Amino acid sequence: MQRSNIGEPDGALDAKFQAFLEAAPDAIVVVDTHGRIVAANALAGQMFGHAPPQLLGQNVEILIPAGYRDGHHLQREHYSHSPRTRPMGLGRELRGLRANGEEFPVQISLSPIETENGTLITSIIRDMTTQRLAEARFRGLLESAPDSIIVVDNRGTISVVNSATEQMFGYAREELIGQPIEILVPERSRGRHISDRSDYSADAKTRPMGAGRQLTGRRKDGSEFPVEISLSPLRTGHESLVISIVRDVTERRAFEEQIQTSLREKEALLREIHHRVKNNLQITSSLLRLQAANIGDAHARSIFDETQLRIRSMALVHEKLYQAKNLTRINFGDYVRTLGELLFKSFAVEPKAVSLDVTGADVFLDIDTAVPCGLVVNEIVSNALKHAFPGGRGTIDVRLERNDGTCVMTIRDNGVGLPPQFDLQSIDTLGLQLVRGLVQQIDGTLEVRSIAGTEFRIEFPAERAAHG
Repeated sequence: MQRSNIGEPDGALDAKFQAFLEAAPDAIVVVDTHGRIVAANALAGQMFGHAPPQLLGQNVEILIPAGYRDGHHLQREHYSHSPRTRPMGLGRELRGLRANGEEFPVQISLSPIETENGTLITSIIRDMTTQRLAEARFRGLLESAPDSIIVVDNRGTISVVNSATEQMFGYAREELIGQPIEILVPERSRGRHISDRSDYSADAKTRPMGAGRQLTGRRKDGSEFPVEISLSPLRTGHESLVISIVRDVTERRAFEEQIQTSLREKEALLREIHHRVKNNLQITSSLLRLQAANIGDAHARSIFDETQLRIRSMALVHEKLYQAKNLTRINFGDYVRTLGELLFKSFAVEPKAVSLDVTGADVFLDIDTAVPCGLVVNEIVSNALKHAFPGGRGTIDVRLERNDGTCVMTIRDNGVGLPPQFDLQSIDTLGLQLVRGLVQQIDGTLEVRSIAGTEFRIEFPAERAAHG
């Protein structure tokens, strides 16, 4: 304790000490061992609604609500026997009384000062009304939240929980406060949780916890349930806290599993449908081949053969979809390569004599686009194999490109080219009529050029294609 001459024999206050009181940021009231007010600063007057001179000589209990005065008198006498600097009323709600009778929450720190006239007690008083309102709003926010909210300190000790936490985990609030947060984590995961908590403290920021992992909570009865957790740092004047928002996702996980089961069932069904369509088309193709074998007219037999190839090109789309991981689209480049092999075998073309090159981007097409595009490739490549290489040697190039807003498929050969009088609009062959109609079906455009061979350029909207 410090000795001072702040009190004169006649009870007047030293001017320097009064100036010190006025410079303080909080209300200050100084009392003697009998509880009489010997000094107060202007902030104390404002807080309690009394002019400081009116407080001098008054008993300090004038600033305390009637219901607290008897207890305060005893506490003051106890403090006088063992004065030391400390907070007043630890763990209790302290109240002040204004001149108009209004009560308000306060926080008080006490310090003894030894003077020539005896021991004086300095009370530093802080109006907690604003803080209590903020705390009340915070508690209201916590209690109104549908999710569990848990606040832990930097040691992982639970300091605040809301009622949703009690309901979710089955603990009473008093059972959780002061406990390590790992009480809510399955035992097998606690070691990793402690490590994760340490890592978070080193780089605290708002983020989901355990991204990419299945998180599990543990109730008081030992039962476990799936959770999602979001973490946010909260810095106070004294320490760093972490707010955990915990959501029970049991129902959502069950719903997601139900959806996944349904998707797997539908995928199996769709795969089976593609398989059966492919088989039925292949049967149709085989029947046409058998029928063609009994036809003596070469022209009629060629019509059957061409129809058979078209059906096989459609069957191949369903076969590729059946084999694909994604049942909604196929890699069209891969499809063209396989289709080329089938056509080369059908026309008995020696691969060393005529080559098929498929280049460009991996373009994926859905079934509504793949079927017409496949038929287009079938018609153009078949026509090239029949007519473009009378010498028996050449190259067919198929290039797939994706540009801004469009997808372009170019089929080019280095064969004899088209006849001079060729006119795409007036051509009456079934194959090229099919090509024109199929290009229109996919909202595309068709260009044909005959320069050092023949080139077909088909351009259609990019929304019908996507990179895989």
